[in-house]
Amino acid sequence: MKKNKVVVVLSGGMDSSALLVWAIAKNYDVTAITIDYGQRHRKEIGYAKLLCDGLLVEHKIVDLSSLKTLMGNTALTGDIDVPEGHYAAPTMKLTVVPNRNMVLLSTAICLAAECGASKVLYGAHSGDHPIYPDCRPEFVERLSRAAEVCWYDKITIEAPFVEKTKAEIVSIGAGLGLLWALTWSCYKGGETHCGSCGTCVERREAFMLAGVDDPTNYVDTTPIKTLIESMAE
Repeated sequence: MKKNKVVVVLSGGMDSSALLVWAIAKNYDVTAITIDYGQRHRKEIGYAKLLCDGLLVEHKIVDLSSLKTLMGNTALTGDIDVPEGHYAAPTMKLTVVPNRNMVLLSTAICLAAECGASKVLYGAHSGDHPIYPDCRPEFVERLSRAAEVCWYDKITIEAPFVEKTKAEIVSIGAGLGLLWALTWSCYKGGETHCGSCGTCVERREAFMLAGVDDPTNYVDTTPIKTLIESMAE
């Protein structure tokens, strides 16, 4: 039976990596696309490549780093410090890159049209909704409607995890044998996960809530329960 062709937007982080193995488990014919948009944590691109190499997945890396000048002075693309604290805190809005997912998904649509894929998948989840407008269900639905009419063949945008929590995604990835050590979360982009920025806190809390061992090395080794309690004070 011929497999359905899909393009997975793969950042190298936990959500998109879990989505990649989920798509493989669904018996899709998968091509992954990773985009360099000038992000501070470009280290994630190397992790995406390692994962695709290990899974024998076709992988396209696209250089759009020149767009950094159009994406504003954010904590990911400018000289603003990456905020520390809980990932749902209002300060995490400093990590919002204007129109980022529109750019990433539009680029993935180009690849889908070229390779004959009927779907583009990306890893937005419910924990993103308070902070990131382009991770909300209404964004997915409306962009998908546009994608359906932008090419001769119908292409849809789907976010299978959009109503799932980060902990649920960890459980899904663990159940499919994802090697979490081949994923990168920290927005600071150092040699080791810092352990205290919003994405590191989200990563650590998700493993704890899912009851899955976290293989990640962190600079800040404060127990995650203690760290979160201190943030609430």
